[in-house]
Amino acid sequence: MAPIPLTPPGTSPPSPKRHKDDPSIVTPGAAITTAAPAPLLASALRIQPTTVPRPVPGADSPLLLSQSYCSDHMLTATWSLAAGWSTPSIIPYGPLSIMPTASVLHYATECFEGMKAYRGVDGRVRLFRPEMNAKRLRRSAGRIALPDFDDGEFLQLLRKFVRLESPKWLPQEWDAERNAFKEKMVYLRPTMIATQPGVGVQRPIEAMLVTVPGSTATEQGVAKTAVRTGNAQITGRGMKLLASSADQVRAFPGGWGHAKLGANYGPTLLAQGDARARGYQQVLWLFGEQNFVTEAGASNFFVLWETVEGKRQLVTAPLDAGIILPGVTRDSVIRLVKERESSVEMVERMFTMDELVQAQEQGRLIEAFACGTAYFVSPVQEVDFRGKEVALPLKGTTDEDGNKGKELSTKLKGWLKDIMYGREGHVWGDVIAEE
Repeated sequence: MAPIPLTPPGTSPPSPKRHKDDPSIVTPGAAITTAAPAPLLASALRIQPTTVPRPVPGADSPLLLSQSYCSDHMLTATWSLAAGWSTPSIIPYGPLSIMPTASVLHYATECFEGMKAYRGVDGRVRLFRPEMNAKRLRRSAGRIALPDFDDGEFLQLLRKFVRLESPKWLPQEWDAERNAFKEKMVYLRPTMIATQPGVGVQRPIEAMLVTVPGSTATEQGVAKTAVRTGNAQITGRGMKLLASSADQVRAFPGGWGHAKLGANYGPTLLAQGDARARGYQQVLWLFGEQNFVTEAGASNFFVLWETVEGKRQLVTAPLDAGIILPGVTRDSVIRLVKERESSVEMVERMFTMDELVQAQEQGRLIEAFACGTAYFVSPVQEVDFRGKEVALPLKGTTDEDGNKGKELSTKLKGWLKDIMYGREGHVWGDVIAEE
């Protein structure tokens, strides 16, 4: 028998290579070539139209108000460590098939996005700054060891998906009274989950990316949903917030408060339920012994006040601490204020409840609001801080002096809606080409 060749100390054994004339024969000394994991490719999209179309619910339908009714299709793609991304597909909306031991069910290995498609006054469909959602989804996936993808390819898939669903779920409807098309929206929820079976803590090796759209809505329909769920965004009353207790924390430096993970939301539901039971719409989350103000529920929080020197200042928590979400609406508000409100200084810094209380007691507090895809721009009328009621001005666009009130949040909401619904041409409005 021929001796087994030994590998000299400190060296690696030679890699085998298939013989040029017989692929079944392995010749020592050369490497095997294997295909690289496949990227996510929009050009490979396959579409399987539904054969059982879902009815479009009416504006007052309980299905619409349930926030659980979706359109006809969903956009899906699967991933594995060995093969990479599968062919993306648009398929009929329906249940997902995963094993009971799937990683997402045991270890919260999932992330998601929230965005909307808008039917504008000009009859065209737009996404609002979707590249920011795509990049944030990638960052969130990276934080929880889910696979990466090319955000440009994902956006192409998303546009094709919206183009397919829009004629039925965001139909053009002429409003003769306003001489424009009716404004409508559809909520979009891209989600990524780890699907490999096995009860063991490990990095995901199998995953699924799925995007589902909700059913169409108008501003009036959103208002009814807001009343039902306790969200005061559209009702005109203003939100009432309950400051978190000293023994509660939503996020912390070095954690994952900056990523849109389910793990950021589930643990807050107990506090949110307690707040609503006491008559508040959301929790104002504080951090640390100094009671730094962070977020209102899962929305970014802004305060407009006058400094002791008399300067108007809009302040919000910064991103560098990693304890708030880098909201798309947040970034848009900051940019609009810097570009269009020269009388207001835009400041991103940590600020405390003591500063908020002091500004209110000294008459320097002008207004506060929460913002996000779900809440949009929602004025706040009151904050309960450990039993102390901090009332905020909420008197229409101005107060008796003509210079205070919720005029800034009203302006911002108007500017954003103009872009979203096509009243203002802007690079933030990503127009979807329809056939």
